[in-house]
Amino acid sequence: MSFFAELKRRNVVRVGIAYLIGGWLLLQIADVVLNNIAAPDWVFKAIMLLVGIGLPIALFFAWAFEMTPEGVKRESEIDRSQSITSTTGRKLDRTIIMVLVIPLGYFIWQSQTPDTTVEPMQAETPITETRAVETLAQEPSIAILPFVNMSADPEQEFFSDGISEEILNVLVRVKGLKVASRTSSFTYKGKDLNIPEIARQLKVGNILEGSVRKSGNRVRITAQLINANDDRHLWSDTFDRELTDIFAIQDEIARAIVNALKQELNVGLEAVKVETVTQNLDAYELYLKARGLFTARQSLDIANQLFQRAVELDPDFTQAWEGLAASQQVSNEWLLNDGIDHQQLAIQAAEKAIALDASLSMPYAVLSLANARQSPPDFIAARKNLDMAIANDPNNTTAWLWSGLFYKALGFPDKAISDLNRCLKIDPAYLNCEQHLAQAYLIKGDQERAMQHLVKTVEANFHSIDWAFIPLLTRSGDHLLALYMADSMTDSTYAPVIDYITALENPDANHSAQLLRLKRWAEKNNQDMMMFPHILLALKAYDHFADTGIPGTSTTLPAIWQVEGTEFRQTEYFKQMVRNNSILLYWQSAGFPDQCRALGEEDFECE
Repeated sequence: MSFFAELKRRNVVRVGIAYLIGGWLLLQIADVVLNNIAAPDWVFKAIMLLVGIGLPIALFFAWAFEMTPEGVKRESEIDRSQSITSTTGRKLDRTIIMVLVIPLGYFIWQSQTPDTTVEPMQAETPITETRAVETLAQEPSIAILPFVNMSADPEQEFFSDGISEEILNVLVRVKGLKVASRTSSFTYKGKDLNIPEIARQLKVGNILEGSVRKSGNRVRITAQLINANDDRHLWSDTFDRELTDIFAIQDEIARAIVNALKQELNVGLEAVKVETVTQNLDAYELYLKARGLFTARQSLDIANQLFQRAVELDPDFTQAWEGLAASQQVSNEWLLNDGIDHQQLAIQAAEKAIALDASLSMPYAVLSLANARQSPPDFIAARKNLDMAIANDPNNTTAWLWSGLFYKALGFPDKAISDLNRCLKIDPAYLNCEQHLAQAYLIKGDQERAMQHLVKTVEANFHSIDWAFIPLLTRSGDHLLALYMADSMTDSTYAPVIDYITALENPDANHSAQLLRLKRWAEKNNQDMMMFPHILLALKAYDHFADTGIPGTSTTLPAIWQVEGTEFRQTEYFKQMVRNNSILLYWQSAGFPDQCRALGEEDFECE
């Protein structure tokens, strides 16, 4: 008998086929189960390895052993005339056919099932969310993770972060390519998560990761592009260069990424080109370090100095002027009482940046904020500059945030909600947009949605304007939580916040004694009482709001549109505030909010 005939007689071929089919089914089940429990990739790979190792073992046992009525025996011990391999073979045939019915039926069902559209009422079910993730992952999309600093000096981390951010900024300009925002991508810095899980959370199909090693005037950059669907490397390379070639390296990496995606996804993506932003390498390093501090809102005084030194080394360094303008503008709120006129410095830097490149976005946003904060504010000019910032870069999330603050401050919650949602669509991890959106819903009167957005930010331990919810918490009976949040708002031991909570709980009482204690505390601690508009509203100290010079996008103006400002909006003090701060001029130009209406040419009323 030939060898192949013997293989057939001993059912080795049948056992092999049955094993392969069973192994395939096991892997399909394991893939579904492990994905649902977010198991590490190595678990599935280990199962694949075990299945592969098991095949030759199964074939060996089929050759060397035989099933008999008395149990398993070595094939050499069995009389051929007593062998029941033919009976066992027929059983294996039936088993193979039955097992094959399962995948065959599945494929037939899948091919015959029409692709149905999910109804709007199902939009928030887990099935819909899964389909949305799969759809996004099939689109040309990428997230750039912060490159790892491999330099001996930990202080060089700003350089590795800067390189990855620069590549991100280049790829953002590629039409047809969806790029996860910096805020979202940098959330995973230092976190031990696998690539498919990061991609799933960011809803992208590809991940770029890498490392930077800087030593003297030389740099080594290693980058690799990974297809997140199967954890497969699409491209990788290492660049050893002089630092003078840093922009050429960025250009090479960006081009390689675009080409790899074009080949892999068979889509048309535009070519990318990295411009040399400065010939002065020292200025560029200062700029990267300053931008890192500014983005993290850390040591803004040092960031301002670094930006300033960068533009002194290269007066035509446009991005450094742009960064200086934004950093100085933010310093208005972060570096209070330091004796520096940050507003004027921000305006000067913004105007210089625009003179160098009028197509920039951020300088116009900076000028808009300056317009709103001048005394009296110029909201018409502020709106024009904001519109210019957004037109120049529709993906500028800061401009969308400031636009939402603008509308929230002037009594247009619907427009604020629209712009803040646009901000979050571009950058879902922008918690400041999330929390201001919460207050916008609070102003609109949608307390349920307001709390949903607030909870997201508080769970992330982010606190920007969560104190705006103190009146709502008090009305809900959360006395202790409201008291604690009020204490955090003042950030001062022994601040008389209990008077604030008591006033909220007893709105019709006389609050003159509480107001006096607040004034004494503010004088003693060098505090501006207008920094706490909710307290003044609760104490009915309405005369404070009539003063000129209220910052246009500060916390003051949004506070008056919440429900606790209803009584104040019907007073003459409110009308004085609106007139003194040029709010009426904007309303007359752009239209009144839903809560207000014109009474002739110079008068109005609000609910």
